[in-house]
Amino acid sequence: MDPVLYTGGCLCGRIRFEATGPAGNPHYCSCGQCRKHTGSLAAPWIEFPSERVRWTGPQGRPAVYRSSPHSSRAFCPHCGSALGAIDDAPTIALLLGSLDRHDAPELEPVSHSFEDGKPAWA
Repeated sequence: MDPVLYTGGCLCGRIRFEATGPAGNPHYCSCGQCRKHTGSLAAPWIEFPSERVRWTGPQGRPAVYRSSPHSSRAFCPHCGSALGAIDDAPTIALLLGSLDRHDAPELEPVSHSFEDGKPAWA
């Protein structure tokens, strides 16, 4: 069976990526950093080992902001789109909304980190 190739990128198309599956740890996160990074109450993520993600767009790699002692948030420096997080442990977490196709069954989040960070009405 051939590995699944996930593609995606930013709003303006200058940052593009290809990630070779399988996708790992599909989950939501409602921690304060994820909420600020995405402007959303819960960020949906999937993870890949760094060596299975290639930055393919004309801009190359995304810009990063060091958000914690172990991770940097990735974004497009032109349009500002949030793309994911590049962790020091060789993991790249991509936001599901940055994928071209995000409807595959294996991408459905199976857990929710920092669920207590979302408002009671959500």
